[in-house]
Amino acid sequence: MKIKCVAIDDEPLALRQISSYIEKTPFLEQIALCQSAFEALELLESKDVDLLFVDINMPDLNGLDFVKSLNKRPQIIFTTAYSEYAIDGFQVDAIDYLLKPIAYTSFLKAVNKARMWFELHQQKSSDENNILNKEIFVKSDYKVVRILLSDILYIESANEYIQIHLDNSEVITTLMRLKNMEEQLDASHFMRVHRSFIVALGKIKEIERYRISMGPKIMIPVGEQYREAFQMYMSKKMQ
Repeated sequence: MKIKCVAIDDEPLALRQISSYIEKTPFLEQIALCQSAFEALELLESKDVDLLFVDINMPDLNGLDFVKSLNKRPQIIFTTAYSEYAIDGFQVDAIDYLLKPIAYTSFLKAVNKARMWFELHQQKSSDENNILNKEIFVKSDYKVVRILLSDILYIESANEYIQIHLDNSEVITTLMRLKNMEEQLDASHFMRVHRSFIVALGKIKEIERYRISMGPKIMIPVGEQYREAFQMYMSKKMQ
């Protein structure tokens, strides 16, 4: 894939340097060069952009405020001559931070991080599309109910029964042990985190002190015997 890039800098020489680096990097595609944040704002309304190179020190609207103002935010690599802005840059989830004068080796290291992010994002999207097509059928009362795996929020054990909680707040109860349900589910999308709970990993909202938030007022405990596996999963996601 080609990563579509826009560079924003009020200094023409710095802008030309970034432009030359983009052009010599095979997996990057230059969409435009902008000499102000306002010019970039107008451009982003009409163009699909994956990655922005943003100078922090610009007149009228600086790079940090510009990025914070974006509703739909591409990935960001900040550029500046002042190292004290590094922490501010990462507070808005920038991929990287380049200190001027920028060497091509530093540029390449930063854009390789961006390429890795996009590849992981593509893989995640592909995985999510695959799970959308998967389904299970369970007996509930006197009916057989079809459930899309992508609709499951979490599953709770209730003695000999399990309760399948869906995104739309519907709860389907079926006669089955949690272990048997766990064996039917893809471990890359679902994880047993407690003797009484399985969660949809892609729908975790927050984690605090071994408690998982799956939405407003929905807190799932992480049992002691499941903590190591859950921590390993989270460590991989946070790298």
